[in-house]
Amino acid sequence: MSKNWMQARRRDFYYRKAKQLEYRSRASFKLIQIDDKFHIFREGCIVVDLGAAPGGWLQVAAERVGDQGRVVGVDLQSIVPIEGEMVETIRGDIRKQETVDKVLYMTGGNVDVVISDMSPNISGQYSMDHARSIELCEHAFNFAKKTLVPGGSLVMKIFEGDMMNDFLKTVKDRFEEVKLFGPRASRQSSSEIYAIAKGFKGPEAEIRPERASVADR
Repeated sequence: MSKNWMQARRRDFYYRKAKQLEYRSRASFKLIQIDDKFHIFREGCIVVDLGAAPGGWLQVAAERVGDQGRVVGVDLQSIVPIEGEMVETIRGDIRKQETVDKVLYMTGGNVDVVISDMSPNISGQYSMDHARSIELCEHAFNFAKKTLVPGGSLVMKIFEGDMMNDFLKTVKDRFEEVKLFGPRASRQSSSEIYAIAKGFKGPEAEIRPERASVADR
């Protein structure tokens, strides 16, 4: 990290505010601003946070769901424990079924909110980074379809680009409402935006072949 980058970071409003309020990441304020606008959380709900390290979003989610709620964080990295019995973490890859199975076991497959701040390792080639961002969002979306209760919500970070609209069309098929939002806490230089999907329509209906009529036999 360059000296200039470190100095700019220390001058950053949200970085300093996170230190003051003992949030683990300035990204905490992105989730705060999302929830203030869209009212994602409610007291007592169950939340799964994908890409949860270092835990800034876990802290916000725990505050907003209260002592009767439950928050499960998943990340490839280990996460220092968060205060409160309602927060649990899993070290694992959400792209692997074994990790999905662990979360399903812990939550009973009845999740109210899935939040994802997952981001690819930045390569510097935007088309590649955008495609990788879409891939991570697809994993978050697929996970949400397996775990959300009807009426549940999904929040995903996504990099803007030519693949975004087609992906969002598939999300809109499964949710009553999908909107894009750029929190003030996002850096101006960032191409990230957040997809806010509310009103999950429930599991896809099982498709059964129609019985052949007598005339067809």
